[in-house]
Amino acid sequence: MTRTQGLRRIRADVLGLALASVAILLGIFGTTGAAAKAPTTAMRGVWIAGVDNIDWPSKPGLSPQQQQDEYRRLLDEAVANKLNAVFVQVRPTADAFWPSPYEPWSHWLTGQQGRDPGYDPLRFLVDETHQRGLQFHAWFNPYRVSMHDDPQALVPEHPARQHPEWTFAYGGKLYYNPGVPQARQFAIDAIMHAVANYPVDGVHLDDYFYPYPVEGQQIPDQQTFAEHGRGFDNIDDWRRDNVNRLVSELDTQVHQAKPGAEFGVSPFGIWRNAASDPAGSNTNGLESYSAIYADTRRWVREGWVDYIAPQVYWQLGHPVADYAALVPWWSQTVAGTDVALYIGQGAYRVGGEGWTDPGELSAHLTFNSKYRNVKGDIYFSAKSLTTNATQAMTRLVAEHYADY
Repeated sequence: MTRTQGLRRIRADVLGLALASVAILLGIFGTTGAAAKAPTTAMRGVWIAGVDNIDWPSKPGLSPQQQQDEYRRLLDEAVANKLNAVFVQVRPTADAFWPSPYEPWSHWLTGQQGRDPGYDPLRFLVDETHQRGLQFHAWFNPYRVSMHDDPQALVPEHPARQHPEWTFAYGGKLYYNPGVPQARQFAIDAIMHAVANYPVDGVHLDDYFYPYPVEGQQIPDQQTFAEHGRGFDNIDDWRRDNVNRLVSELDTQVHQAKPGAEFGVSPFGIWRNAASDPAGSNTNGLESYSAIYADTRRWVREGWVDYIAPQVYWQLGHPVADYAALVPWWSQTVAGTDVALYIGQGAYRVGGEGWTDPGELSAHLTFNSKYRNVKGDIYFSAKSLTTNATQAMTRLVAEHYADY
């Protein structure tokens, strides 16, 4: 038995116990009408973003009671939409939604970086989620330090101010440099503190590794490459190796700390275009492989993730990145591996240019049903499901989740 197979067996045992508990509860409380449908393992998730107060909390400086009431309403909405998992951003910008010994309290919570919100938000988030029978996946951004590029605007004790040699500014934002070994290890340590101390069901990274390219700017890491190049003669290959090291190391540490937890990534939807690599997809858009140095296909092939949730945020028939081209490509990519495929759905785009049909989102799931490697969907983001995508989600639930 391989290490990956062993970990999957452990997770299967944990899931089996959970399903058995559900069966027992159904036996105790009974059902109405026909026999209750067996619980499904298909992913039906939603992202709850903290950066820029996109989803939760809705603005900084709310009282603990207001924050908690808001989160409970988000969970109510998730349950009403028959979802079974939330992916909550708890480290948006090298800060913390829990009492971390590594990083300051997030200003997205209180409006002031380092200010104690008066309770442990992560403890509340996990407990409240589990009380509803939902999975809680803790979502971390590894390298983004701030949405501005002024280190002096950080609290004096911030690690990025204490170690400016770990950082670079790019595109108006401040980042930890993935090529600095100490910065990469610090990001892992900061993440693992939450993983080790809270009963999370999963550990989740989004698509932000190296920053997305900004026209006319170069990432200022040539000196870092000279100092930490590890024998690479191509800076792009070195950058990809830096990201590979982060992903593979987190995979190892997460499973050591929480053998039953899942570790996964939600990358940009295009790995490479077929014009760049015959193994790529029939698309013509930005490539994660060369733009943000994320070799997502390799992570799947190496088994460094338990699931991959590509952000396929385009509609069926899109001229550059057709949903109907990308889902089959990702399905083939995970074929023959132990990696689950969840599709990231761009609910935030419903009603926008090229996406005016409220049936588009439901059509995606109909399309997915042709590909048995697709094991579920995650929607971005919670706010959209009650605003622009309300009608689309109501239709999707009726057409695909009615029996859950």
